[in-house]
Amino acid sequence: MAKKIWSGRFLKKTNVDAENFTSSIDIDKNLYSYDIQGSIAHVEMLSKQKIISTAEKSKIVKGLKKIKDEIESNKFNFSHELEDIHMNIEDSLTKKIGSAGKKVHTARSRNDQVATDIKLYIKDIANSLKKDIIKLQKSILNKSNRNLDLIIPFYTHLQRAQPILVSHYLLAYFEMFLRDTERIDEAIKRLDQSPLGSCAGSGTSFNIDRGYTSKKLGFKEPTRNSIDSVSDRDYIIDSIYCCSVIMMHLSRFCEDLIIWNSSEFNFITLGDEFTTGSSIMPQKKNPDILELVRGKSGGVYGNLISILTNLKGLPLSYNRDLQEDKSPLFSSLETSMDCIRIFTKTFESIQFNEKHIKDGLDAGFLTATDIADYLAKNNVPFRKAHNITGKIVAYCEKNNKTLSSLSLKELKRFSSSIEKDIFNFISIERSVSSKKSYGGTSKNNVRKMIAKYKKILLK
Repeated sequence: MAKKIWSGRFLKKTNVDAENFTSSIDIDKNLYSYDIQGSIAHVEMLSKQKIISTAEKSKIVKGLKKIKDEIESNKFNFSHELEDIHMNIEDSLTKKIGSAGKKVHTARSRNDQVATDIKLYIKDIANSLKKDIIKLQKSILNKSNRNLDLIIPFYTHLQRAQPILVSHYLLAYFEMFLRDTERIDEAIKRLDQSPLGSCAGSGTSFNIDRGYTSKKLGFKEPTRNSIDSVSDRDYIIDSIYCCSVIMMHLSRFCEDLIIWNSSEFNFITLGDEFTTGSSIMPQKKNPDILELVRGKSGGVYGNLISILTNLKGLPLSYNRDLQEDKSPLFSSLETSMDCIRIFTKTFESIQFNEKHIKDGLDAGFLTATDIADYLAKNNVPFRKAHNITGKIVAYCEKNNKTLSSLSLKELKRFSSSIEKDIFNFISIERSVSSKKSYGGTSKNNVRKMIAKYKKILLK
């Protein structure tokens, strides 16, 4: 049985149930490479500062690299008795190289060690998540570019509102995901300080060089307060919050596509390879991937509440409650990456049912706002123009007509300001092309935005 590193002041061995309850190795073993990376930087600093010898440093570094190889080749035996990844590695190191291994923990604590590991993990994984989002953004731009002529209705209150380019709709999600990548950058910027060397929370009397280890590990600078260094978990909150917003955006996108895929809308067809069938209804082709992505957002939201609740009452500085910070973090980042990747593939399989969409554009009086705008441009106060247009729509509903089917004579019954040129405004195509205001749905605007977004992705 492995001896506890802290067993010196204890008279009895740890109860087996207590040992299993407090062990975190099943979860934090995911941090092994970051733990070894931090330890190597730490012992190199100790050697530079003459706290350990060069020979001891070399032994330790060689041993740590061997442990990393063993873990990655599934030859390492993780022990619950050793509680966590840090002590599993340190115990193995000591067995491999002898007493030099016991010096690896000089001038540090597991408190600053784990904080450093987690920050390194987040920087690595969050950047991978960002790259996955950028792949989705590229797919959005490609599909937008290929469908520049396709007009669809957009909705407010799930009621048909006005005609827009489908590309304009897709680029709305590009903007959401752009904010997500910016949010990830901001989260990484805020965590870019190394806690290593803060020890248990008060710092150390050893003549260490925290600037050296900070630079070695790729941090901008060391943390400024040793107590905050070991008790801060804002970077975990930030990371899970980023994931929560990403999942919210994905879920909204999924919801739209699920609706569009329904027989009632029939705007899109999903690729067979990203749908499933029914065990009883042979005709079914279900958008299960989209539904699962939508459903998984709840788990990530739960992780955010979990970490906020964990932290809300903790006194300074380190408390064992913080052991529970890793599971929600790992889960959120993993779920977000899995969902982004499968959603991107599903999205790329989508085909727009152009004929059905075009055939239905007359429904819903999509250019009613254009009629009101036409009247306003002809010196009719907008509120009065709005009322007149409402009466025109009511007339169409009563007589089973569309706006485009009305004659000039019929239209002039509602206002003497209406002339023949109104048909330029009633046209679906003219309606879309007229929306030239910055950020509007005209083709020229959308084409410019696609070019702009491509440049953004190249930065």
